[in-house]
Amino acid sequence: MTAPSSSTFRGPWVVWVVGLLVYVLAVFHRSSLGVAGLVAAERFHISATQLATFTMLQLLVYAGMQIPVGLAVDRFGSRSVLFTGLVLMTAAQGVFAFAESFPVALLARGFVGIGDAMTFICVLRLVSTWFPQRRIPLITQLTGMLGQTGAIAAAVPMTWALSHAGWTRAYLVAASIGLVLMVAVLLLLHDAPEDRNLRGPSLSPRAIRDSLAASWAHPGTRLGFWMHFTSQFSATTLSLLWGYPFLVRGEGRSPSTAGLLLTLIVIATVCSGPVLGLLVGAHPWHRSTFVLSIVGAIVAVWTVVLLWPGDAPLPLLMLLACVVGIGGPASMVGFDVGRTSNPAHRLASATGIINQGGFLASLTLVVAIGFVLDWRTPGGGSAYPASAFRWAMSVQYLLWAVGVVQIWRYRLRARALALREQEGTAERDELGSDHQPRLTNAD
Repeated sequence: MTAPSSSTFRGPWVVWVVGLLVYVLAVFHRSSLGVAGLVAAERFHISATQLATFTMLQLLVYAGMQIPVGLAVDRFGSRSVLFTGLVLMTAAQGVFAFAESFPVALLARGFVGIGDAMTFICVLRLVSTWFPQRRIPLITQLTGMLGQTGAIAAAVPMTWALSHAGWTRAYLVAASIGLVLMVAVLLLLHDAPEDRNLRGPSLSPRAIRDSLAASWAHPGTRLGFWMHFTSQFSATTLSLLWGYPFLVRGEGRSPSTAGLLLTLIVIATVCSGPVLGLLVGAHPWHRSTFVLSIVGAIVAVWTVVLLWPGDAPLPLLMLLACVVGIGGPASMVGFDVGRTSNPAHRLASATGIINQGGFLASLTLVVAIGFVLDWRTPGGGSAYPASAFRWAMSVQYLLWAVGVVQIWRYRLRARALALREQEGTAERDELGSDHQPRLTNAD
């Protein structure tokens, strides 16, 4: 697909804004339970483990849908898949608003996860189709940054809505936004400048299997997977479920302060993204080094918070929110490693594989925290003591240890493969041209 001409310059921005708004809404729906965890525990009369099941199911569905969604976009186009996801999210949030039993609410959140999984890949495909090549990196970065405003709306405004309008009205208003965006998608969004709906060829099971196997076999894909795995889960877990209870019950903060700290995570994500993007662009050979350094900072600040006698001071919690937030952009570095490690026809499968990493880690942590809270809370219930949260949040160290070891392993393998490829190319290049860009894209 050729880049749009200057005469259609306004078209790309309209398409991108519509797709971006759907992604913002998906992030809002994904994060809306983060400030409603304590209310949900009381509404459905559930334990911490059952409360964690909401987020566990949503993350499991999201991670499991990444590869199927990528294949669906290739086959049916972004417009159709994005509209389907929007319908699912809207309907599921409407059911969640009226749900009074745990099974019904759990089913609704599962469908929210399915709809959520259909947004980000679609928007990235629209960006690559509508914009010239030179603008794609910038628009992609802006998509990730601005999409996080949905998490901001799910923090302070949703906290206010739950306390003033109640559970049903708050979630109904959130669901109704999807109806407006459905109209916008139908009227304004096209798959390409020349076509409203694009359809690709169907893929055989063997072709799908071979593509996925080849993507996973490349050490660059695995390096990207473990980067995403290691750097994202702390911010995701705090934002989606356990951050609000941890800050209110574990650190003795007021609900409004907890909401502001969760918002600070998102602000840190938005502000650090462009800076990290510039660093990665200038020093691509050191992408894994940047990620390891950020993970080290996250681990260090968490250690101080958990070892602090009594409630941690507010400045320290603000620092925690900031460094955890930087983990989001750090996880995006994994996609760049996957992009430079795979040929164009395998990018969708490689991206889907890498995108599973952070959400699988988050899923593991969400469930583990719920189990530990139930174990360390005398008499059960949702009155979790601060000591229980210190035990529960310490589970992160196991995931960090596994992730750091794997990043280091595949960093060495990816660099060794890049060196071999450069040497082989240099032997075949009679002109002796500069192959440094390929080498520097190793990790």
